[in-house]
Amino acid sequence: MIKLFFLMPILMCALWYWYLKQSGWTIRQGKKGFAYIIAFNGCIALALWGIMLLTQR
Repeated sequence: MIKLFFLMPILMCALWYWYLKQSGWTIRQGKKGFAYIIAFNGCIALALWGIMLLTQR
């Protein structure tokens, strides 16, 4: 399942893009949302990587 976690930010960004288009906003107006999505997923990836290092033994 961890192998598929790279799809999570792609899916979330696609949903955010769809929401922006449905609301009539531009990508420039929604770029902060993309940054939050990438940062959130980066934190999750770092936490999972740390857990994998700690439990590797």
